[in-house]
Amino acid sequence: MDNCIFCKIINGEIPSQKVYEDELVLSFKDINPEAPAHVLIIPKKHISSLNELEKEDEHIISHVFMVAKEIVKELGIEKSGYRIVTNCGEDGGQTVPHVHFHLLGGRSLQWPPG
Repeated sequence: MDNCIFCKIINGEIPSQKVYEDELVLSFKDINPEAPAHVLIIPKKHISSLNELEKEDEHIISHVFMVAKEIVKELGIEKSGYRIVTNCGEDGGQTVPHVHFHLLGGRSLQWPPG
């Protein structure tokens, strides 16, 4: 998608602090972190929201969580705990129309958030 900020990051048009990258996903540090460890994990395939997922995308979404497991180890937060969040739709807090997952940790996380 031409105007998608995450697609521009994937294509290298906008810089990011990469944490992980492979053929299916890209992970990078959030520019406005809500926790000491706050990275985004995004599919390289443009999918506007969870509502737009197709059966053929299930391997991408499961891969996101396997990548998250590895990132959590690298960040050293697997024992202290962490949260993975995705927002869907305007009322759900989705601000970028590209499926993405926030991985947060490094401090006590309260519920409900904000």
